[in-house]
Amino acid sequence: MSGTAVGGDVHAALAAAVGAPHLLTGDAISDDYAHDEALTVPGRKPAYVAKPATAQEVSALLTIATARGIPVTARGSGSGLSGAARPSENGLLISFERMNAVLEIDAGNHVAVVQPGVTLAELDEKTAAAGLSYPVYPGELSASVGGNVGTNAGGMRAVKYGVTRNNVLGLEAVLPTGEILRTGGKNAKSSTGYDLTQLIIGSEGTLALATEIIVKLRPRLAHGATVLAPFTDLDVIMRAVPDILSSGLTPHILEYIDTLTMAAIVHTEKLSLGIPDAVRESAQAYLVVALEEREQGRLDGDVEKLGELLGELGAMDVYVLDGGAARQLIEAREKAFWTAKAVGADDVIDVVVPRGAMPGFLTTVRELASAAGAGALGCGHAGDGNVHLGIFCKDKEKREALLHDIFAEAMSLGGAISGEHGLGHAKTGHYLALEDPAKIALMRRVKLAFDPSGILNPGVLFDDTTGK
Repeated sequence: MSGTAVGGDVHAALAAAVGAPHLLTGDAISDDYAHDEALTVPGRKPAYVAKPATAQEVSALLTIATARGIPVTARGSGSGLSGAARPSENGLLISFERMNAVLEIDAGNHVAVVQPGVTLAELDEKTAAAGLSYPVYPGELSASVGGNVGTNAGGMRAVKYGVTRNNVLGLEAVLPTGEILRTGGKNAKSSTGYDLTQLIIGSEGTLALATEIIVKLRPRLAHGATVLAPFTDLDVIMRAVPDILSSGLTPHILEYIDTLTMAAIVHTEKLSLGIPDAVRESAQAYLVVALEEREQGRLDGDVEKLGELLGELGAMDVYVLDGGAARQLIEAREKAFWTAKAVGADDVIDVVVPRGAMPGFLTTVRELASAAGAGALGCGHAGDGNVHLGIFCKDKEKREALLHDIFAEAMSLGGAISGEHGLGHAKTGHYLALEDPAKIALMRRVKLAFDPSGILNPGVLFDDTTGK
């Protein structure tokens, strides 16, 4: 595939597929379409931006792209952090901004059927009216459900509810050959054939493009509380996490925040958490635990038990935040990427390791960063082992070497390079260098079966120009 098959006949075919007003070229393509929010992947404008309204229009676009050898990238809200939505220079960007309807809220089956361009904020508004919720919150409510499917997004609530793949039951998806297929459905379970739904989720737009998504909904619990516990040692926090999860409490948020990141969050968001100066000056890290219940009395009992347990596990003190402060802190933690960016981070990574390996892993990361003359600060999902670190290292060569060492350490512990952001263009090179070649070879064969012409998101997951 040359990736250079552009011209008037292609323009006419694409315009016929979606309608001329919904095809952009040249100066009509704004810079926003050139990138997502990855810090290290420079923007690149595509030759075409198409805005389909139906699966049939997506099918027509992909049929044309396959026939002409045009690389295709899918885009939801562009809020991704791995560069997976960065288009090919001579390629076609398919933006799902017009496919943004919540098609159905099926309260009887506790599912919603949505188009890929629906944002999490829009879905939350619709489900709230039915007393239900979609529990995947990756930290940006403007993110689209389709984008979350592409990267298998997670977020703070994954400790209780899982990540995207644990909350999607079925898809309508279009293959690059133009075929429209349905996978899964509203059924709660199935043991029939290969699970194509799960294969497409997390494939970062390299196998098929989702045009309809069936998501699980959960009861919206009325009562919640957020507890903040400072500790003098981050390692003590990491060792406390398994005991909290074994206690019978079921937190829906269980996060750690190191003291420098907390200071940045407090300053940036102008938070007032009521922590005395003496405690704040002695703390090295904080644990944030959020609980929810259907009854206030049961919640109060859980909070009391949690407070006692945190004291036994070494917390300096325990603060039950009032509603406003709790909401501000959770929202600020969800925006930690923007805080890291604001204070000058050169990259942000989301390595994941087995939960029990987090203390040793974080110690090694600090040693690696110190040896490189760099900084590695941040927070993470303590409940599921997903570590979010802002990397401060201006020298690109040194930074890439440090990242490689951090990723290698995580994988040696049974972890992975990314827990929820995906690889995109930002981390694919590290993945290919560190992953088992046999696994990569198998993935290439899967890619070939779905996308024989290699048009979908070349350069993501595979380093050659065709993606084959």
